[in-house]
Amino acid sequence: MPTHEKSSKSGSGRVGVLLIHGLCGSPSEIRFVANGLTRDGHTVLCPPLAGHGGSEADLMATGWRDWYASAEKGLEELARTCDTVIVGGLSTGAVLGLMLAARHPDKVHAVALYSPTLWLSGRQIPWYMPLFRMIDSKWVANLFRLPVPLHVGIKDKRIRDFITGALAADGSRLSTPGGAVLERRRLAKVVTKELGAITQPVLIVHAREDDYAGLDNAAYLQRELAGPVDLVVLEDSYHMVTVDRQRHVVLDRTTSFIARIAASFGAAGKRAPAAAAMATAVA
Repeated sequence: MPTHEKSSKSGSGRVGVLLIHGLCGSPSEIRFVANGLTRDGHTVLCPPLAGHGGSEADLMATGWRDWYASAEKGLEELARTCDTVIVGGLSTGAVLGLMLAARHPDKVHAVALYSPTLWLSGRQIPWYMPLFRMIDSKWVANLFRLPVPLHVGIKDKRIRDFITGALAADGSRLSTPGGAVLERRRLAKVVTKELGAITQPVLIVHAREDDYAGLDNAAYLQRELAGPVDLVVLEDSYHMVTVDRQRHVVLDRTTSFIARIAASFGAAGKRAPAAAAMATAVA
């Protein structure tokens, strides 16, 4: 399926980082983290997902398998030139990152998850979502539109006003077709069954006040993932942690995580005898 944006790739380091944007999003929502990791000497690739960046019809014509194919293509590109690869993602992009880790353990050495969204449980989710979960037909689901959360997932008013203004100026969607939300749910259902196969180290950064995907998503992953999990709980952000008030904390924790991962692998991406232990932190 087509995309209307090109992949953003920067850097030439032997440690590669694949950053995957969220549903109805774009690589711009993870650019702050990408730029910081590039300055740190890493190769960073931010692929646009199939159907994104164009018309609503383009998005509605795609499903989770198409989005996964876009992410998988990015992984293959990084794996050709990098010895160690970390896969990261925001919201639905985080779920796609988990799928890559489960299905490509030879290529994915660690995973960084920002506001991972297995289910919608934040306070800005519409009251009728429990009823929507009963729908399993994409045609029927597309009869519905789910509004973007009131604060567009951003606690900082200055940043929020800038982004909502930009969205209004270029005619971007302020709601999500129900079919895309259904496809996100189908993706999460598949990934949930594969969590036990993910043994790589995982970093989770999640806001306590996430207005879209509650902190229960992160707590569930911390329990179910088979490998070590480093959970960072942010106290001054909403869902879009990569652009919100604590984006510098997100970058710092990601940089530290990648440094530990890179140190635990040899030149050819082989694990060193003793890998660093992971811990839980609050920021």
